[in-house]
Amino acid sequence: MTQRLDEKRDSSSPDTAALPYFSRLAEGDFHTRLAASSGVAVVLFSAPHCGACRAWKRLLPSALADQAGVFYEVDVSEATGVARYFDIFHLPTIYVYRDGHFHAELQCEARPDSIRLAAHRLLSVPAQDEP
Repeated sequence: MTQRLDEKRDSSSPDTAALPYFSRLAEGDFHTRLAASSGVAVVLFSAPHCGACRAWKRLLPSALADQAGVFYEVDVSEATGVARYFDIFHLPTIYVYRDGHFHAELQCEARPDSIRLAAHRLLSVPAQDEP
């Protein structure tokens, strides 16, 4: 049985197509960096070897280019305290922040048009309570 080269990649691999768009958030800087952000920020909670996380990581920057100014990724296998704080159980989980404050969780199909529409709807209504 031969393993394909691309099967060894995870969401943090350097050859992931969307990598330049995402900044990593770690345990110690999660709240500080988000609080300092202005405009719309998207936070992708992911883990190594999560295929769906890789797909979302490729889709989000182009789907939300006109709505979000910054994209962050949190590896929940490393930032376990952040994952526990937000009760992250399902991956990927995507949170939208506006001007440093939680706005909503993005839940939709992993298709660019669905992502754009869902984000537009979320951003056009008042913020939800932080989980």
